[in-house]
Amino acid sequence: MSRRPSRHVLTTVAAAAVLGVALAGCAGPDRGKNKTANEVNRTGTKVLWAGDSIAGAEGPALGAALKASSVEFKDASSDGGGTVVAGSEEITKTIAADTWKQLSKSVQSFQPTVVAYQITTYDWGTQDQQRAAYEKLVTTAKAAGAKTVFIPAPPIKMDDFYTRYASQMRTAPQVAMEVAKNSGGAAVFLDASQLWGIDASAKKAQRASDGIHNCQQGAAAFAAWFATELGKREGFAPAAVDTWAKGSWTSDDRYATLKCDG
Repeated sequence: MSRRPSRHVLTTVAAAAVLGVALAGCAGPDRGKNKTANEVNRTGTKVLWAGDSIAGAEGPALGAALKASSVEFKDASSDGGGTVVAGSEEITKTIAADTWKQLSKSVQSFQPTVVAYQITTYDWGTQDQQRAAYEKLVTTAKAAGAKTVFIPAPPIKMDDFYTRYASQMRTAPQVAMEVAKNSGGAAVFLDASQLWGIDASAKKAQRASDGIHNCQQGAAAFAAWFATELGKREGFAPAAVDTWAKGSWTSDDRYATLKCDG
């Protein structure tokens, strides 16, 4: 899509305000007890991030948050689709074939310990097709010595294009949750609706003007939430928000394309 370029950089106050809300819901008895860099490094956590352009808009902040926590990060999301589900639609078969090809290369070269897949807005297909794809992802990651983390897509504006696939988009996270539950510990499902909510028009959803992607504030809130949730499971403490929230990632070109100007 064509967007008028504009820039926005998080200020200290904005970062604190936005991220304070996200972190409040993640509070626990260990809050503030950050591990040293050496302790975090010993976990050896390496996150391969996969999904569509929504995941891509979250990627710059997520990379900054995880790298600040001494977690290695590789963004393998795709602006062209990113789905692993080869559904009945020809476009999903084409996209899925490319996704699997790229994922295989990334798994082999990066050797992740975690493959984090945000369910895409193109995960169309029957529940059996969705299940087969998600089970394949878990099996692929497990064979490489990695765990799989499923994250649902945030709520988006359902335009005429997406409305046709609304029912399939609703079943995808339900199927992914079932696959994770039946994986014997090889996969987990992190319910991001506790962060975004389920209404794309609500302020909590933090969608950009297109109603689909997020701007810097939404990306930062997601990164803080995800780093906290993953840290609980992988044994690392997330870096303090103020160590990464104002980094160069805020000037990523994709935010200008999305008209993220405050």
